Amino acid sequence: MIKKIKGKYVVLSEKTGRKFGKYGMKKEAEKRLRQIEFFKHLKGSASLKRKLRKKSRIKR
Repeated sequence: MIKKIKGKYVVLSEKTGRKFGKYGMKKEAEKRLRQIEFFKHLKGSASLKRKLRKKSRIKR
């Protein structure tokens, strides 16, 4: 969830209210929120983990 607090966009956990960062632009906050969602779903996806490992090997 993104909230505007004191002129900054803050990425918050919906369940706990934990702050994941403060950003000056909404696009930056949305990008961070997408990163959080991606890694949250990564925990349960073995096939996605394999794909990421393959990509990281190619770059090296």
